[in-house]
Amino acid sequence: MTRAAIPGLPSPHPIGELLPALFADDDLAQRFTAGLDTVLAPVFATLDGLPAYFQPRLAPADFLDWLASWVAVEVDPAWPVEVRRAVVERAVELHRWRGTRRGLAERLRLVLGAGAEIVDGGGASWSAAPGVPGVAPPPAPSGEVLIRVWPLRGAALDEDQVQAVVRAGCPVHLTCRVEILPGPPGRAED
Repeated sequence: MTRAAIPGLPSPHPIGELLPALFADDDLAQRFTAGLDTVLAPVFATLDGLPAYFQPRLAPADFLDWLASWVAVEVDPAWPVEVRRAVVERAVELHRWRGTRRGLAERLRLVLGAGAEIVDGGGASWSAAPGVPGVAPPPAPSGEVLIRVWPLRGAALDEDQVQAVVRAGCPVHLTCRVEILPGPPGRAED
């Protein structure tokens, strides 16, 4: 998509019609202003459709990367345009859940069409009364997160793409280990 001169695009406000009556029949003035109309017609068309530029589902594809920078979302140009649109549209939600199991699983599903099972070593326990016997503290976190990923649609997953999405969504203080599976864990193999 381009917002440059578009041959044959009429101007909604021809300059020749706005000239004083003295120039209405002047051929040079009418041709000169018609040339300006050709230059200004795409500007008017862009301004008339400006609200659509700020809606990810309607924005021109070449505008999406700029729109993504406004909402601080990284989009890969290799992703299909519909995936990029969905990521930009859901930027606030993705930021809200960033660094969590839910956020990483949602990003994998949205970007790659992959299901995910995320196993971490963290834990928590609580008691209404301090020092209650039988309530042991959770084990120390291992610092490693295991992410099992499988395709939700028929196509196999690209390991490099999976690693890139995991790196972008995994907390930096944890080591993320990725396993790519042919299907959901626990499914009987045929």
